[in-house]
Amino acid sequence: MTNYSLTFQDVTKTFGRRLIFKNINQNLTSGNIYGFSGRNGSGKSTLVKIAAGIISPTKGKVIHQNENKEIIPEKLHNKMGFVSPYLFLYNEFTAEENLIHISKIRGLKYNSENAEFLLNEFNLYDRKNDYLKGFSSGMLQRMKFIFALLHSPNILFFDEPTSNLDTAGKDKVYEIIENEGKKNLVIVATNEESDLALCSEILEIEKFKN
Repeated sequence: MTNYSLTFQDVTKTFGRRLIFKNINQNLTSGNIYGFSGRNGSGKSTLVKIAAGIISPTKGKVIHQNENKEIIPEKLHNKMGFVSPYLFLYNEFTAEENLIHISKIRGLKYNSENAEFLLNEFNLYDRKNDYLKGFSSGMLQRMKFIFALLHSPNILFFDEPTSNLDTAGKDKVYEIIENEGKKNLVIVATNEESDLALCSEILEIEKFKN
């Protein structure tokens, strides 16, 4: 198991005069699955983006550590995997071309062996040479998981992970989340009860609005 941690220190976010959440103090560690829950528009995705370094908090600090060494923001993308409705895929590329391209963006050598394993796991191996513009919404969601897992990250952010998936797809995602949660740090942002049932601890956004 990795020794990875994510710490929120007085994390507050406002958009103009609108308070999203304030004074979140939490320490999340590897070997666990954490849930971010709340109604639609409550700020789950905003907190995920802050945790992943995509946007900055209005106040407070987010600290990532691996083996007790702080990770600088410029290196964070190599440590994390990310699945979300707003994740961009290249529809004009094939499935495998997308994976090769994302590896180049990360500055990593393309791991063809792991790519083939994941394409098989998500039942997309026979579509690896097809353009993503021909993929269904469920297939695109499965591609996002392959993107996230390809480089064997230490921390995984799953924002609405089971959207657009059928029962078989959800079962595979739950299997992945449970397996990754045994060795890495996993965060699931959702208001789906079946998703939250996987989590050992749940951070309720509504509690940080007053």
